[in-house]
Amino acid sequence: MDAVPITDQKKPHVVFIPFPAQSHIKCMLKLARLLHHKGLHITFINTESNHRRLFKHGGSHGLDGVPGFEFKTVPDGLPSNSDDESDQPTQTPEEVSLYLLSHFLDSFLDLVAGLEVPPSCIICDGFMTFANTIYAAEKLKIPIILYWTMAACGFMAYYLAKVLFDKGLVPLKG
Repeated sequence: MDAVPITDQKKPHVVFIPFPAQSHIKCMLKLARLLHHKGLHITFINTESNHRRLFKHGGSHGLDGVPGFEFKTVPDGLPSNSDDESDQPTQTPEEVSLYLLSHFLDSFLDLVAGLEVPPSCIICDGFMTFANTIYAAEKLKIPIILYWTMAACGFMAYYLAKVLFDKGLVPLKG
């Protein structure tokens, strides 16, 4: 039996789920571009309002319509008024998070069911676990990777916050 050339094999399909904030989306999009460049099929999921802002300001970096890279959206509870010229969200991050907490799972499962190519992996922002992304991956029987988008110094500050409080170094005095 002849070996199938690697170009004819089915590409792995990775679904990206960033936390709906600019720095998180930008970081996840960089990783998605890199993996796409290495030959993986990518589906990048944004909330509807962040998706509109991303494309309005050219943040997609020319990836829209590129074979093997697709953008999909899930609702975020914001009105989809396309006439609104405002770039400012009308909800706080907490309100968007609360909306996603109760609505993301069903929207995501519907989105995945409609994909042409079934995903082989999910790369999820570590901040999105509140939206039942791990449960969704288990339900779909798809491996999930939590990708922490914060810088190392931010992670260390978060990691050591309790130690700093216990030693009385935080909050600063005087």
